[in-house]
Amino acid sequence: MNRNSVRTRLKNGKPVIGAWLNSGSAIIGELMAQTGLDFVTVDAEHSAVDLVGTQRIFQAISSGNPQTENFVRLHGVDYSLTKRYLDAGATGVIGPLVTNADEAALLVAACKYPPLGKRGVGFCRANQYGLSVETHFAEANDQILVAVQIEDILAVNNIDEILSVEGIDAAFIGPYDLSASMGITAQFDHPNYTDARDKILESCRRNNVVPGIHIVQPNPNEAIKRIKDGFKLLAYSLDITMVQKACIEGLSEIRKTIS
Repeated sequence: MNRNSVRTRLKNGKPVIGAWLNSGSAIIGELMAQTGLDFVTVDAEHSAVDLVGTQRIFQAISSGNPQTENFVRLHGVDYSLTKRYLDAGATGVIGPLVTNADEAALLVAACKYPPLGKRGVGFCRANQYGLSVETHFAEANDQILVAVQIEDILAVNNIDEILSVEGIDAAFIGPYDLSASMGITAQFDHPNYTDARDKILESCRRNNVVPGIHIVQPNPNEAIKRIKDGFKLLAYSLDITMVQKACIEGLSEIRKTIS
């Protein structure tokens, strides 16, 4: 196992920090990697990016910084498409809206080569288009991070069942969807939400699964708080939100001087 991979560092208790990419821009992916992020997650669920576009972004990320890993947030837990993202070069897969153990097991099966899963073998970018098939096959199961996204109260109620599935490395909280499923959308200080977040964190500890969370707004202090709480897999905001925030704040400051 690569001692510098995100999965290895997480297994060793080291926190890692990445970000989301929703714009579909390979240039932005390259730029984000250059900043030193541990991973960049291409959001295939809530953006217009397709498989071909995702592979191009992966190539740009690797060009910007070979140490920054290529993650993807899937559009759903789908065996046939999951393996294609992996073939394109994803080293981390986040399965959205996982609510039970069966869905978690399907995700593992799609991500892992036999005997741990059912991922098929074919020439692709992940194995240098066939030049390193045997090496990739031997190493991929140890390198690829498999994360379930916990973003519904039903998943919280089934959390131990989900996280006990062999092959699940991390549980990633989606705060907006989770709070929405509880009828308290974006109320992240609401006691029901914080109780659910704590329940997920405690289950991660019991099941030896890495706890993760998305800090949607680019607020470093919020990210630091969550790390202190024990979250190890941290997604710091997303490209479109960071650009938007910088534009709004900069424009506001400029207009103050001319009003």
